[in-house]
Amino acid sequence: MWAAGPSAKKKRSDELEADESPPPAMAAREAPNPQPTAKKKRSSHSSQEPASPPAAGGGGVGGGAGEADRISGLPDAILGEIISLLPTKDGARTQVLASRWRHLCRASPLNLDSIGFPAEDDDAYARAVSRVLSAHPGPGRRFRVAAHLIHSRPDTVDAWLRSPALDNLQEIDFYHRSMDPYQLRPSPSPPPASISRFSGSLRVATFSKCHVPDGLAETLRFPELKQLGIEKVRISEGAFQSLISSCPALECLFVNESFGFSCLRINSNSLRSIGVRAQRCWRDEPRFDELIIEDAPCLEKLLYAYHFGIHLSVVAAPKLTTLGCPSDSHHDPRILFGATEFQ
Repeated sequence: MWAAGPSAKKKRSDELEADESPPPAMAAREAPNPQPTAKKKRSSHSSQEPASPPAAGGGGVGGGAGEADRISGLPDAILGEIISLLPTKDGARTQVLASRWRHLCRASPLNLDSIGFPAEDDDAYARAVSRVLSAHPGPGRRFRVAAHLIHSRPDTVDAWLRSPALDNLQEIDFYHRSMDPYQLRPSPSPPPASISRFSGSLRVATFSKCHVPDGLAETLRFPELKQLGIEKVRISEGAFQSLISSCPALECLFVNESFGFSCLRINSNSLRSIGVRAQRCWRDEPRFDELIIEDAPCLEKLLYAYHFGIHLSVVAAPKLTTLGCPSDSHHDPRILFGATEFQ
């Protein structure tokens, strides 16, 4: 019995050792030849293509160091178009990116947006605009200046509009600033007649805080104009009709707090959207209180807001799908569609 005990223990110990696998460290030491595994790993990397070297001039606009500068590789015409869409200061800053960009700012169409120019001093403001125009050879893409300069510096504004830097101008915006020292007057000044030189190129126009007399409206012709904004403008009903008829491609019309007319009649084969905001009139001026859509076959959207009662008549607008009339007035509007009246 004593002789059989050790033999059984030894047998069980041999069986346990046979079932257990060696520890990882021991298996690594006992591996006869580990080199082929390493070679196999290296060979898998060698099958990949080597990384492309950074392109010459990289690390600029295209990204960080070692990345290809794909933007600078674009043709000058495309880069100039990109710069012309940037704000004035951002377009000028592109000159510091690389020598590749230095000539592009002056060669691209001018986008002069005077927001951010010295607003508290008209003299400094005018000098800043004049410097930009004198430094650029043209053509122009966009010209945006404060509307009150039409009153305070009419000769300066006229000289700006005659500048070669604005040749073939596509967008003009005399914008309204709430901080303007020249508030709305009963007889505001008209925009310079030199604006008519953009008749063949203008696509977008906004006029603010000025007077469009009948004689000027009859001479203006903008066959390519797509968008027109009239804000705080004194204009008669006849001048308005003449202005709209001189824009045969007009698609969007916005009228905000303008005066000098009591009724606005729309006859246009191209208009797709109209936005009107009527407010109180200026002293003894007629109050705008009636909007008539006589013939607008392409009109799809009509939005209007008012502080006083306004009457809307839609005679012919077969594509009209959106009609909005927000109001903070106690007067209910009268809406007439053909022979059907809505109160």
